[in-house]
Amino acid sequence: MRAGDAERQNVADQLRAALELGRLDLTEYDERLSRTYAAKTFGDLDGILDDLPDTVAPTAGSQLMVPRRHDSLVAGPDGRFPNATARWLAHTWDGYFATVAIVVAIWAVLCLMTAEWLYFWPAWVAGPWGAVLLVSTLGGLASGEPQKWAAERAREQKRKMAKEDDED
Repeated sequence: MRAGDAERQNVADQLRAALELGRLDLTEYDERLSRTYAAKTFGDLDGILDDLPDTVAPTAGSQLMVPRRHDSLVAGPDGRFPNATARWLAHTWDGYFATVAIVVAIWAVLCLMTAEWLYFWPAWVAGPWGAVLLVSTLGGLASGEPQKWAAERAREQKRKMAKEDDED
């Protein structure tokens, strides 16, 4: 049976997730991705994902299994979550950076509207909040908070997936 764009994209997404988790090197990823996009039938897609854990190969006649977003957390063989620190830092600081960007943009618009440099009041938002976040980030890194956060997120995702499966 012929494979469609959705099936090829499904396999490509799973390959990208495997690359990000370090299960494939760049050369092997490129080779498998080329095979994926050249595939015309489901048979051509066979074997591309076989040796990779947590992947689902599309099969003819079955409901297309779109992978869960590749932001799902999966523990490595040592029980630790890869990239947990980077993801925890992004989670911890993203609200700060978004808010600071907004208040600086408001300040810049006000400066443009008045045609003069106004007092840089966003420092009163960015400074204290940034100092508190910096201290809590350093404390969290010292206490292993990224791995704890990742484990909790993984449990939440499992509960959510189980609930979705029960509803289906």
